[in-house]
Amino acid sequence: MKFLLRNFAKGLLSIVPIILVIYIIVKVFNFLDSILGNALKPYMKEDYIPGIGILITLALITLFGWLSTKFLTGKLIVLMDRLLERIPLVKTLYSVIKDTFESFLGEKKSFSKVALVTMPNSEMKVIGFVTSEEVESFNSKLKDHIAVYIPQTFQVAGFTFLIHKNDVQFLDVQPEDAMKFVLSGGVATSKRK
Repeated sequence: MKFLLRNFAKGLLSIVPIILVIYIIVKVFNFLDSILGNALKPYMKEDYIPGIGILITLALITLFGWLSTKFLTGKLIVLMDRLLERIPLVKTLYSVIKDTFESFLGEKKSFSKVALVTMPNSEMKVIGFVTSEEVESFNSKLKDHIAVYIPQTFQVAGFTFLIHKNDVQFLDVQPEDAMKFVLSGGVATSKRK
């Protein structure tokens, strides 16, 4: 019986991560392909090629990126931006989405510095990611503070703490490695080759 349980556990450890990754990749692929793919299917019928929706979506995003650098279309995008930032409720959603994308893809990337934060009145430390070193514009009383995002283990959620600069150490660790470490609960500590 122990032989069966041990081999079943080994099977789970070896095959389940592979199956889950393939499943997630297929789901993401199908979702991205369906964005424009569903609109193209009626016109292409039997000639539809899976993935063409993704290719057209990427091409359109690239085209809009290029158009945003041109005078007339750039002005139109700025006008749309200002309009969305003035509509109640919409402006909150729009600014959160815009700021999040800019933090990952913009020139001033967030999550690029890994921070080690000492918990108050404790020897405990947590790993976080500096999202802003200039929070004084949010509130003048926070002149000596920075914003650190502390993710939660085993989920894509977390807390943003405003921490005094003296209570934060910067770690010389790649953000991807730190995120894997935190999200796995410290299990993903060794580098695999």
